[in-house]
Amino acid sequence: MNKTLMIAFVCMFAATFIHAQDMVASAVKFVNMLDSSQRAKALYPFDNDERYNFHYFPIDNRKGIPMDQLNASQQQAAMTLIKTCLSEKTVEKVKEIMQLEVLLKAIENRKPEDHFRDPGKYNFTFFGIPAANTIWGWRFEGHHVCFNFSSKDNKLVAGTPGFLGSNPGIVQDGPQKGKQILKDEADMAFALLHTLSKEQLPKALIDTIAPGEIITFVSRKAMIDGHAGIAYTDLNAAQQQQLLQLVKLYIYRFTKLFADDMLKEIQQAGLENLRFAWAGAQQPQKGKPHYYRIQGPTLIIEYDNSQNNANHVHTVVRDLKNDFGGDMLLDHYKASHQKN
Repeated sequence: MNKTLMIAFVCMFAATFIHAQDMVASAVKFVNMLDSSQRAKALYPFDNDERYNFHYFPIDNRKGIPMDQLNASQQQAAMTLIKTCLSEKTVEKVKEIMQLEVLLKAIENRKPEDHFRDPGKYNFTFFGIPAANTIWGWRFEGHHVCFNFSSKDNKLVAGTPGFLGSNPGIVQDGPQKGKQILKDEADMAFALLHTLSKEQLPKALIDTIAPGEIITFVSRKAMIDGHAGIAYTDLNAAQQQQLLQLVKLYIYRFTKLFADDMLKEIQQAGLENLRFAWAGAQQPQKGKPHYYRIQGPTLIIEYDNSQNNANHVHTVVRDLKNDFGGDMLLDHYKASHQKN
């Protein structure tokens, strides 16, 4: 290895290590700020089945410690932790999605004491003990936001399932009229679809009707059978770049170093194995449900806009090997505890 490559490798390794240290330090600081009653809600063993629960819809009795039960200093520490794992742009999207709860409460004419729609109902849950030499994870979850992170030996090894949604998809009235939090996810996919030729389009279309929900839903194992959609190899060079940019839009919801590793896995599994599938309306028209997905050996990305008169968006990234940390990480955890 020449000197330039060696320096680049060392810098990349050091940056990855520093990033992981930031996550561990931020998690430790946050957990240490919780009182005993808060810790009882927030802390679980890493091998507890609760780690596999994944809910992006509004529910009561969600596990973990909610944002509205944290004081200002604790909330600040919680947001610092989020920033160690998600990109700056994603953090802003998360904040905007949380604030849509206020809008939904007004739209639905809910009473002030009604907290079904509440930006404070976003919960933090920890699995295992955050430390530089342990296997542990954490989850941030509420209505239309859910990220699941797992770490081993100071390295972030998983960040999925990773879900973002938006209701309304486009705000129809009031001061925020026209606001579209997941605009890029829609626009970039429609742009790719509209480049397909009359020979390519039938390969991409899997149904004239969009499904009413993302197909992987909240399953512990993300699975969609078959090889539907147009293959990467059936796209021209420009279309291939558009598809990759769409993949990157989702992958780089995470911080760059982790996303770089995730993208490398996709490339190593073979870009030729990626497929782009579409269902439903082919134009971004109000009230016209549409759906797409990108599927490959290592991941499934889904986008669905069919509910609430096609103004309610669900998007998800599923890592087919490392969702919830992956089975191998759990095996390592169990093995390490059997030795102790």
